Amino acid sequence: MISWGTLFYGSALAAAIAVAAVALIARERRMVVLGLVALSALAGAIAWGAVLQTAGNDDFFHDAPVGVFPVSWEDVGTAVWTLAAAATSLGLVMTKPRRAAALAFVAAVAVFLVDVYLY
Repeated sequence: MISWGTLFYGSALAAAIAVAAVALIARERRMVVLGLVALSALAGAIAWGAVLQTAGNDDFFHDAPVGVFPVSWEDVGTAVWTLAAAATSLGLVMTKPRRAAALAFVAAVAVFLVDVYLY
């Protein structure tokens, strides 16, 4: 199980990279949208980590035995929670649902990759 400090550090890192991915890949420039992406990525990662910390179960933290893609259920859960948070928040403020969903997807993939490879 990871510590709360590691969880907050990783969540902040994931949020920063999610914003960078949305800005670079999806070419989004509106600050309100980028702010919601950051907030959603941060909240999604912290919320899922808090659920795992509270449950106290280490089973979600075991990486797959694949050297190039050591994914765990914890990594997948972080991406799912981020996708849900980003899709909900962006869907509330954007007028194009497909664009909101695409941005939420980019943010979730970025958070997933950060979770798999960086912490």
